[in-house]
Amino acid sequence: MRVVGLTGGIASGKSTVSKELRDGSGLPVVDADKIARAALRKNTPGYKRVLKIFGKGILLPDGNVDREKLGNIVFADPAQRKLLDRALGPVIARTMLWDVLKHWIAGTPVLVLDVPLLFETGMDRYTSPVVVVWVDADTEEERLIARDGLSQEQARNRINSQRSLDWKREKADIVIDNSGSLELTQQQIQEFVEKITTAPLSWKEMLCSRNFVGSVVAVAIASSLCWRLCSKRDA
Repeated sequence: MRVVGLTGGIASGKSTVSKELRDGSGLPVVDADKIARAALRKNTPGYKRVLKIFGKGILLPDGNVDREKLGNIVFADPAQRKLLDRALGPVIARTMLWDVLKHWIAGTPVLVLDVPLLFETGMDRYTSPVVVVWVDADTEEERLIARDGLSQEQARNRINSQRSLDWKREKADIVIDNSGSLELTQQQIQEFVEKITTAPLSWKEMLCSRNFVGSVVAVAIASSLCWRLCSKRDA
């Protein structure tokens, strides 16, 4: 199974690319943001861990987490951000691993992992190719302010909480430049999809494929049975 890593920055357009891959190209996507949102649902283990750290001051009147308030806390203070990552990280990782395993069992040929902190968490080591959705820094800030109604300071705090897009671009195998029109972005996505769906599997990908593992298990079982039969005959 080919596991593709998709990442970017806040307001870079990663979600747009992810949606296009899923809905437009039919590729399965494991979305870390959706998993994180689910991990914060009321009375879930992740919710309880976050509440224990940040207290009831982050809750809405209905008892759900006020994501905007929590975001303002963690994006303004790296230490608070680390506490949140420590609380939700294991929950998100377990869910993602289980989702990947389900796709592996089902024989999915290409799976996309949509992870905002792909490099920061070291998950880029387990994905190939790594795709970065890039825009220039000024465009990223302008889009974030317009999208979320943030002040310039709030926007910069959120952008600076992650590695810069220019740094990620240097680390990428494939770059999707989302600075232009949607049509230009879609064209790059189509080229990227054709590349990852038609390129032959690497040795690493073949070794991790369900068919290969199944073949190894079958050979091991057959060899074991043959050895037992031969042992009985010789005895």
